[in-house]
Amino acid sequence: MSILIVAIYVILAIAGLLTLWRIIAGPSILDRAVASDVLLTLVMCTLGADMVIGHHTRSLPALLVIAAVGVFGSIAIARFVARRDNSDR
Repeated sequence: MSILIVAIYVILAIAGLLTLWRIIAGPSILDRAVASDVLLTLVMCTLGADMVIGHHTRSLPALLVIAAVGVFGSIAIARFVARRDNSDR
């Protein structure tokens, strides 16, 4: 069982590093926005895996806050990009 737990955390860590690379090297703001959403999702998955492994629900408020930040951040970026596209015309 502990090998599976280590494998889960290693896979999530590798995914997080690849996502951070996309945030740093992303050629456009939309690439960076999608990568930040993926990073928030990975953080949520890590917290969820920790809750399942540890048999607790203490991280649930943090999951809700992270989900809200992700949604509101995506909406803000979408509005910014839409406004910028309309001003170019």
